[in-house]
Amino acid sequence: MPPLKELPTRPNPAGRSKLNRRQALSLLATGMAGGLAACSKPDEQILPYVRMPERIIPGEPLKFATTLALAGIGRGVIVTSIDGRPIKLEGNPRHPGSLGATDVFAEAAVLSLYDPDRSRTILHDGAIAPREGLNGALVTELSDAHSSQGKGLRLLTGRTTSPTLLRQIDELLQAFPAASWHAYDPTDDENARQGAQLAYGRPVHSIADFARARVIVALDADPLGHGPDQIRIGRGYATGRGDANAFSRLYCLESALTLTGAKADERLALRPEAIERFAASLARELGASASVTELAERERLLLRKITADLNSHKGEALVIAGPAMSREVHTLVHWINAQLDAPARLVGPIDRTPSGKQAGTLEQLAGDLDSGRVRQLVMIGVNPAYDAPSDLHFGARAQKAAFRLHMGEYADETAAIANWHVPQRHRLETWSDLRAGDGTASIIQPLIKPLYESFSEHELLAWLSGAEDAGAYELVRQTWRSAAAADFEAWWQRVLHEGIIAGTGATAVSTAAPLLPALADVEPHDLRDDEISLVLRADPCLWDGSYANNAWLQECPKPLSKQVWGNALALHPDEATRLGLTSGDVVTVAANGRSIELPVLTEPGMAMGVGALTLGGGRQKAGAIGNGVGANAYTLRTSRNRWHLPQVSIQPTGRREPVLTTQNIVRSPEDVRELYPLYRLGQPLPGPVHPDPPSLMPPSVKPGEGHAWAMVIDTSVCIGCNACVVSCQAENNVPVVGPEQVAMGRDMHWMRVDGYDHGSANGPQIGFQPVPCMHCEHAPCEPVCPVAASVHDSEGLNAQVYNRCIGTRFCEANCPYKVRRFNFFGYADGEEYGNLGAESYRGQKNPEVTVRARGVMEKCTYCVQRISGARRASERENRPLGPHEVQTACQNACPTRAISFGDLNQADAEINHRKADPRHYALLGHLGTRPRTTYLADVRNPAPSEPEGRT
Repeated sequence: MPPLKELPTRPNPAGRSKLNRRQALSLLATGMAGGLAACSKPDEQILPYVRMPERIIPGEPLKFATTLALAGIGRGVIVTSIDGRPIKLEGNPRHPGSLGATDVFAEAAVLSLYDPDRSRTILHDGAIAPREGLNGALVTELSDAHSSQGKGLRLLTGRTTSPTLLRQIDELLQAFPAASWHAYDPTDDENARQGAQLAYGRPVHSIADFARARVIVALDADPLGHGPDQIRIGRGYATGRGDANAFSRLYCLESALTLTGAKADERLALRPEAIERFAASLARELGASASVTELAERERLLLRKITADLNSHKGEALVIAGPAMSREVHTLVHWINAQLDAPARLVGPIDRTPSGKQAGTLEQLAGDLDSGRVRQLVMIGVNPAYDAPSDLHFGARAQKAAFRLHMGEYADETAAIANWHVPQRHRLETWSDLRAGDGTASIIQPLIKPLYESFSEHELLAWLSGAEDAGAYELVRQTWRSAAAADFEAWWQRVLHEGIIAGTGATAVSTAAPLLPALADVEPHDLRDDEISLVLRADPCLWDGSYANNAWLQECPKPLSKQVWGNALALHPDEATRLGLTSGDVVTVAANGRSIELPVLTEPGMAMGVGALTLGGGRQKAGAIGNGVGANAYTLRTSRNRWHLPQVSIQPTGRREPVLTTQNIVRSPEDVRELYPLYRLGQPLPGPVHPDPPSLMPPSVKPGEGHAWAMVIDTSVCIGCNACVVSCQAENNVPVVGPEQVAMGRDMHWMRVDGYDHGSANGPQIGFQPVPCMHCEHAPCEPVCPVAASVHDSEGLNAQVYNRCIGTRFCEANCPYKVRRFNFFGYADGEEYGNLGAESYRGQKNPEVTVRARGVMEKCTYCVQRISGARRASERENRPLGPHEVQTACQNACPTRAISFGDLNQADAEINHRKADPRHYALLGHLGTRPRTTYLADVRNPAPSEPEGRT
């Protein structure tokens, strides 16, 4: 009889091999040696505090303003630090890029800070090297570069808006006149950049005001989706849906379902070629001289609706195009917005050097490498060996440069092809600066001493300029000394405190009327029905792959598919049937002589003849968490077709691979109607729904008797971005379980975002419903617990006493909302997934929240530690709690402010106003559980069936 296993296991994913005996013994010896070393005295003399440093109280949190980047754009954050350890990030309400909220990437940045797989030392040809060796190599190479005025020197960075870094690049190019600077970001929208250049004859960028837009038309664009401007746009979208008398309407034409399409009032799935044809027809309807284009009946109907809406809302109408649209379509969109007087302003580029130098492209650099014109190649914060378009063959061409230096946070794929690798500091460890999307500058300040022997990009640029001892702090201060009118130190302290530099936003530029492109007279080529094109998207969790080693994001469900730990080829169910495929079938996707293998996932809402795939998977040198997860879509990408491959072949391999998902989108009509009410604007509402059916229990809330905490979530403006999910994980020490446990149906998130589809397979209409613990007044979980671990407190919280819990799981079985999570393993005590048990990760843990052990049930607590902290502060100051003083982690993170939390016994609290809203309802309220977490119903604003005055 084979030995019994306590739990079934899933085969090791991605071919990861188990440790053999020799490796296990080697690790055991290393661990013993490390443990003995940790118990020894440090080399340096240590002293206890004689006088406590100013503002430092052991165990008490301090908050600091700083800035994080996504695709080179800054978003301001407030970092909570305890005893010198950053543990939680929240949005800076003063910063125009965050407006007090966050996204999944900002929330997860604190976990990446403590990643033990980060690069720790300088490497030369893969071996550890001293800094003196690098200095010597730089002296030799820079001497050679000086003799030729930098003729063979090339600098490659990501897209950057840092004023200090741009100033340093300017100075470097002045010192080496023949050198050149190139910038590359794999998520950059080059078509939008070229389209603006074609329209106005100069580089400009459009900043749309979604709060003022009454009509929004998205042409294969996803403004509500993940990206540098998601928070700002999401807030504007929510503002535009807040007034019933000025309720916005969102039209969306797209090839693959996006968050914008899910929230759209009118949506149509079309191939990219058909969307371009539709854009030309729309321009003709708005007055452009163009030949008539034949459209399908459903397209003609939608075109009439959109045209009527745009014409009747001039000054409040906006059209936007996505990266898969050609540059001609982007030019066309600028022309349309000019005709509509759209609520958008044009600003100049924010990524130029002070002298106006623009970075060259990656294609130009690849050409120089191929022709042998590059001797010294310096790459900072980029990974082109992984994410460059495959037709550039960047890894092979880079080998032609004799001196190759790479700086990055990880010894990644590009570090492997470099002679020298220099560890780059995390954004929370260094001084720098960044600009927001509107140009507003802010300072990046370190929250912790660098964990490893790493350096900032400013220091490396200083080395290249011959200043070996320059520090990032002084370099940043030099950039801004002229900005202070008188007292620079006072100005500096104020800027650090506020988190922004006031008055630095980009000013609107005046331009002539945009040109009308030739696309309006050109019939775009369309594919045959049996041909398939491929659209690429940035991943909503991994972005461009740079977050692949972040376990929180790998296990964060993708909003529309709920997939975790990998990516898949999305196909319409009818398309998959035509190809003889079902979800989980592994296929080979090939284009331009290159191919990848990955599983299929059927998704209603996809356009027929289109497949969709996200970037960021298939990393080989990401680290212990990200290696071998998913497929590398960059393999198929080309420099001409970065977001849309016109034709790919899809061939089944005969194998199957399970697509890991944490849940499913609810599509059965009876469940959708009951669990997620959706109304049309103007439709009569049932009025405020009291969540309590008749009961012998006492009233839910007794006025005047202490606090009565409750939460209301407005599903109408929830965009399903998952910021609340990751924020809750960071705040409450929620563990990661790994792909094997997810495959068994287990996960540990205290909050999930359910999706409900009110549409059909060809026209989904998906709404999002965040679900934390309901904190029921009449909680089914409480009477079934044999040890009273699940109890109710006097303020309405359904508390969980961890040290009483014996793991019967009766409470989980009795919970109709399925919001309780059970620790099957010691996820925080020796049985962590991957490298999550490393000592460095302990630095991120919130000391205010208990780290749960194996066999314990856990769930949302309404962030009781925050309630307790606010109560203690009010008692110290001898005052009552303010109506909005307590904010939960999920509430703070939400970009659209969909989540409200407060005390029902405070009449002026926002939560009481939301409870009185006619859209108010309780999830499964008929069960009589009296949930304290309730909802506001979703409202959509579809256009009338036929525009007025048209037949």
